Formats: sequence, structure tokens, C-alpha cells
Amino acid sequence: MAVLVTTGRKSGREHAVEIRAVIHKGRFYFSRRNPDSDWLKNALYNPNVKIKYQDNTISGTASLVNDQELCKKISQIKYSDERSEEPRVVLEVNPCE
Repeated sequence: MAVLVTTGRKSGREHAVEIRAVIHKGRFYFSRRNPDSDWLKNALYNPNVKIKYQDNTISGTASLVNDQELCKKISQIKYSDERSEEPRVVLEVNPCE
């Protein structure tokens, strides 16, 4: 689990949500079955996000994953049941160095 911190697209205030993260090749991935979550909309509106993970706060840049093979891979890493085969919207966060 990680905490994804986004900036509200309407309020401009920080919003934090605890969500399961997948770490793959040095990047963080968060996924949903549908694109209607506020955290996803916020991250797409303002891609400068923070991730709180294992007592660290990591700044990064978020973007939507368009590669369907990568989306499938993230789902397979995240889930070990039938959910791994469901189509998902995947957000990638590339940590700033």
C-alpha cells in the first residue's frame, strides 16, 4: 500500500488516498476499473504528485499508460485472481530524481 497525494483540480488543495501500488522497473503504477475516481482525474489534470511509501515521500510525474500490454502486466502483478484479466485504467508515476 502507498499513499498517493494529488492536487485537487477544483480546490487546488492536496488530497491523499491510500491505494495499492505496483512498483515495476523503478516506476509506480496505480490502476482502476474505470476512470471516474477523483485521484485519477486530479493526477491527469495536475501530473505533479507525491507518493508516501515505506516512510519516504517521493515526488513524481504522473501520466496515463496507453500501452495495453503494460496495463495487462500491471494488473497481473497487482492481482492473482480473475481481476488480473479485467481491463483497467493505469496511471504511471515516474519518480523525479
